[in-house]
Amino acid sequence: MTKSDLIDVLCETQKIPKGRAELLVQVVFESMEVALKRGERIEIRGFGSFELRSYRPYEGRNPRTGVRVSVQPKRLPFFKVGKELKERVNAGKPPNGARRLDAAPAPVPAPATTSATTTGPITDSSASGAAEPSPTGTPTRATA
Repeated sequence: MTKSDLIDVLCETQKIPKGRAELLVQVVFESMEVALKRGERIEIRGFGSFELRSYRPYEGRNPRTGVRVSVQPKRLPFFKVGKELKERVNAGKPPNGARRLDAAPAPVPAPATTSATTTGPITDSSASGAAEPSPTGTPTRATA
């Protein structure tokens, strides 16, 4: 969801003009930013909390050139999800990435078609090797 999506949802659910919804969202985000700049913790019950984490300076390396660089101390916002939000999100999704029973089935890709009269090996761009035609004309994987 983007900021504009949030504004649209606010307009639809609260029946307010888009300009007013945009102003409300902007005020909320700006006030959160100001609070974090002051070093304050933000807690939204049932949703989660935002806080600043401070990091000391350290010596790092540029991954492209390998040159050592000095990384300055910094403060970064950190979000910790609330227990209620975690439970609500997990209630809507089965554990271990299993599919929901009411979800639409995933589209099945169509099988690749080849000519039954192939005389040479069929080339494959995968790293597992080339496919070779079988006596029935359907390609099979060559084993190395």
